[in-house]
Amino acid sequence: MPYSVVPRMWGGLTTPAELRTIADVAEKYQVPTVKMTGGARIDLLGIRKEDLPKVWADLGAAGMVSGHAYGKSIRTVKTCVGAEHCRFGTQRSMAMGVKLERMLFGMGAPHKVKLAVSGCPRNCAEAGIKDIGVIGVDSGYELYVAGNGGIKTEVAQFLCKVKSDEEVMEYSGAFLQLYREEGYYLERTCHYVARVGLDHVKAAVVNDPLKRKELYERLMFALQDYEDPWQAAVAKPAVRREYEIIKIKELTAEVMP
Repeated sequence: MPYSVVPRMWGGLTTPAELRTIADVAEKYQVPTVKMTGGARIDLLGIRKEDLPKVWADLGAAGMVSGHAYGKSIRTVKTCVGAEHCRFGTQRSMAMGVKLERMLFGMGAPHKVKLAVSGCPRNCAEAGIKDIGVIGVDSGYELYVAGNGGIKTEVAQFLCKVKSDEEVMEYSGAFLQLYREEGYYLERTCHYVARVGLDHVKAAVVNDPLKRKELYERLMFALQDYEDPWQAAVAKPAVRREYEIIKIKELTAEVMP
């Protein structure tokens, strides 16, 4: 059974060195398909199971970590080029997206969580259909929550306006921690907010500074010692031997009559 590997690209940004590493890995392990994902990442599709530790060891040596492409966790923070490179940009959306994705790296949740940061109201990053959408305006940012681009598209609901990057991180983190604590397993944020009501969310995240700070701090505490799962796995000889045994069994099965 083939597998896919999606290394994380913070805020959708990459470097020539990372791209060379991905190309080298694709050639070395004869990856049949290399594709851009909807979250602006690069997916290596069709990798053999026994090659997974070696693939991640090579990617890890270049500083690349798991993109958590299939978990009930933070997926991606999609960004436009923002004020860094666009004449319409009012805020530095790429920098903001990187900050959010690094802050939330390793976060588990009742279901997958996607974010987007657009540098202006033209909203090129499609922040209006994300679990958290951040849209740059002249005075700072507008925050939206509970969007969903899935089977039934749900437009995100306006939460509040904030003035700084730090406030974006605190309000976003507080909302996600509230969802982590109150959401049911496999309940997306759109269904969670529909169940408890947007007023309930605003009361905790917008109107109560003390509770917002407590929620944000609980999230930061939960994530402080997070370790990339593949980097931890490939460092263990027992794990690598397990995958080598898989290869031996497959080769043996091929030569057996």
